Amino acid sequence: MPQKPKCLDDTKSARAWWGKELRNWRNVRSLSSKELGKRVHLSGTMIERVEKDERPCDAGLARRLDDALDAGGALRRLWRLVEEEAAGQSGDADSPAPDRLPAGKPAQVTWELDGHPPGLIDLRRAEPPTVVRPGDIAQILDAATVIAEWDNLYGGGGIVRSSLYGQLLWARGLLAAQYPPALEADLFAAVGRLSIVMGASAFDAYEHENATRLLRFGRWCAERADDWHLRACALNWLSRQLIWCGMPDEGLTHAEDGLVRADRLTPREQAMLHNARARAWARMGRPGQALTAIGRSDEVFGPAKEDEDTVWMSFYDDAQHHGDTGHAAFDLALLSGQSPAVATARLTKAVDGYSDVYVRSRALSGTKLATLIMATGDPEEALPVAHRALDEVARLRSNRAVEDVMNLSKECRRHADDAEVAALRERIASTVRL
Repeated sequence: MPQKPKCLDDTKSARAWWGKELRNWRNVRSLSSKELGKRVHLSGTMIERVEKDERPCDAGLARRLDDALDAGGALRRLWRLVEEEAAGQSGDADSPAPDRLPAGKPAQVTWELDGHPPGLIDLRRAEPPTVVRPGDIAQILDAATVIAEWDNLYGGGGIVRSSLYGQLLWARGLLAAQYPPALEADLFAAVGRLSIVMGASAFDAYEHENATRLLRFGRWCAERADDWHLRACALNWLSRQLIWCGMPDEGLTHAEDGLVRADRLTPREQAMLHNARARAWARMGRPGQALTAIGRSDEVFGPAKEDEDTVWMSFYDDAQHHGDTGHAAFDLALLSGQSPAVATARLTKAVDGYSDVYVRSRALSGTKLATLIMATGDPEEALPVAHRALDEVARLRSNRAVEDVMNLSKECRRHADDAEVAALRERIASTVRL
């Protein structure tokens, strides 16, 4: 016999109240959890966990559930209470605003000038203005651009980490300031963009808890701004982080969530999310689905046109496309025994195509290419590729790059008698110690 549904206590929190109302609406529509799940691309188990407040929900999912249940906006309106409660609970991990950020207390920094003894400079957090102007929004976007450029050049663990949170605290403070209705969407989109850039950087530095909060906050801002392009970017990074952390099933959910309204996205954005799907399927050992996703990514990327994307999507060029699909094919070759030919060709094209602006991307693809050749081909061919990648890894502060070169070192063990391969392993060891 089926188990009796768990009684829900709607007095615990606004989120618990919302979950109970979700179940009520589902019952009114005579839908099983599985039937509702199909309408919003989730499993029935996930729907039940949302109802019981055991799985995080967000504004985008709340909106889709409202539409799927034809609730007439009731669930959307109630969700505002959840957001208001979450905003007042800084310790709530499901709050759309990232918590546990530095509190902005004055920092005492030792400073030395012209040979004089060290002095102390009082660095205080600048308070955001009380009224938002277009120039403030432009500053946030400029900051996001600069941080993204530094992140690509130096990795997420270098100088980039030292100044980020003060900028976000200032930018987030603008959301509580006064602003004309005409600026609302641009303001939330700008703050969301900054948060996503910071989240991607934190992911590279292996600050995964902060990365998740920042990326979720970025997604929340994107949805408040009704910016589907920015939402796709946030979901792409959330997907990639989860896949990297060994949770490809959850990563696949984010990627497919991003494609729910693919008609609102550009070809490059769609291809980016299909790549995330491919990488998830590859990590789950599902070569058929992974190859289909790679093929779909190629298909939608083909007709991409110049100047149809936002400025911050400029990174997704031909090299990035081949790098991302090549990473998925790399996993297929090493984890599922597929032919390495597809991965080798794509990663080679990526390494040759990346400009000097994208040092980390070129290093990551180059390291994977060297690892693949070392594992499946001639180690002599892998050596120049590996040394070039190490030249670039040495310039980075990137834990992702370090993990990749350590995996390269492991593949070198099969050629332990080769003096040049042994020298490569020694160089890897010295590089990661720096």
